[in-house]
Amino acid sequence: FLTEYGSEDLTILPNGLAIISTGLKDPVLPSYSDDPGKMYTLDMSEDSRMKPVELRMGRGFDLDSFNPHGISVYTDETDNSVYLFVVNHPQQKTQVEIFLFVEEDHSLVYVKTIKHEFLHSVNDIVAVGVESFYATNDHYFSGGTLNTLEVLLAQPWSNVVYYSPEEVKVVAEGFYMANGINISPDKRHIYVADLFDHNIHVLERLESNGLAPVKVVEVGSLVDNIYVDPETGDLWIGCHPNGWKLFRNDPEDLPGSEVIQIKDIHSEKPVVTQVYADDGSVLIGSSVAAPYGGKLLIGTIYQKALVCDLAKVDQ
Repeated sequence: FLTEYGSEDLTILPNGLAIISTGLKDPVLPSYSDDPGKMYTLDMSEDSRMKPVELRMGRGFDLDSFNPHGISVYTDETDNSVYLFVVNHPQQKTQVEIFLFVEEDHSLVYVKTIKHEFLHSVNDIVAVGVESFYATNDHYFSGGTLNTLEVLLAQPWSNVVYYSPEEVKVVAEGFYMANGINISPDKRHIYVADLFDHNIHVLERLESNGLAPVKVVEVGSLVDNIYVDPETGDLWIGCHPNGWKLFRNDPEDLPGSEVIQIKDIHSEKPVVTQVYADDGSVLIGSSVAAPYGGKLLIGTIYQKALVCDLAKVDQ
């Protein structure tokens, strides 16, 4: 189905309602709209019509400059309030927006904006409290010539930052391009995708909110966003088989899509499986994938999203 100019990141709530960020404008990637970004929901439940619905966004927030990137949901167990964290790049700057998701009203209520010098080039985010999160900076420099030079030189200067109102600090570094980030169902481990190094880092959360490296799992593709199945703990990763094609987006030589599943990531022999692959004829530039109810929802950086039947994909 079509979303408006991409479906770069998504997450699925326990009731099967997917939340999708669309309309990302990245300075080094193709973009097909000058319109502001938007947030959508998609009901993944069995009797759904599979039609994306735009979320209404209330007052107090600058919609005209909204440029959403990575997202994360946090549920406050004290009152079951659902908070949506969105990485936003207005005027190609970086900040994190926190909204209250009001499902019965199908709306997002703006709560606050977070800016910090350590959050200078944020790609993705995983919320661990009502105002706290881990975030990946995909570059050391925040733009311009130095940013391009950093990519060309392939320097491991990318990092992960922990943010809370009481403390902000770098908790992991040495990535070539830290991209997707997520958390294990038991909240004890953080997973970080290093896009240029083609692997997933497993890190243990410490009492200090720091992170300790545990292992690295090779994936063999350019790894983007990570979705963690809340029941099984499996990782589902949107991947790019060819990064050069992604940046060029030549209509005669389209970038393909790939989805990788990692089972038993904490075992001695994690099982890495290619679940979906396509040469670009169906889906261009897959950035995220999440299963629900026997279906797989795949998002892209600047194209449409796709819902497919997992049983057919496995065949």
